[in-house]
Amino acid sequence: MKSSLIFFVLLFSLKAVNAQTKVITGRIINEDLEPLPNASIHDMDTTILGSTDLDGYFKMEVPSETNQLLIGAIGMEWTSIKIEEECQNLEIIVMLHVIYDFISAESEKRKRKKRFKQLPKKHKEANEKGIFKSSDPCVCYVFTE
Repeated sequence: MKSSLIFFVLLFSLKAVNAQTKVITGRIINEDLEPLPNASIHDMDTTILGSTDLDGYFKMEVPSETNQLLIGAIGMEWTSIKIEEECQNLEIIVMLHVIYDFISAESEKRKRKKRFKQLPKKHKEANEKGIFKSSDPCVCYVFTE
């Protein structure tokens, strides 16, 4: 009787732990629609949650309350995204880190924002080429200045 009780307590505690996390899969590419290997995926506290494989794919377990991620890779701008509620397969495009010489900070910001606004169009293009499965992103990109 005692061992059965311990078994059920352990079983329910494991279910409670699983209920607190969710599995997220997806792919990360750059603006040139090329896979992004070894991109690191962080929560907003900058805790590393996972990374991409050589083809830009990832699969990771995150806390269920996680709704925003930060993506970084060598040669890329840090990308902040908000995850929609029902979204389980993330398809993300990150911008290349570009150095603009001899222009003002305000001009640089305008150029970055112009490239940033092209990300949904790039997503559709990636879908047409078979890189992404969906034609519309289920993430919301956050522009950082």
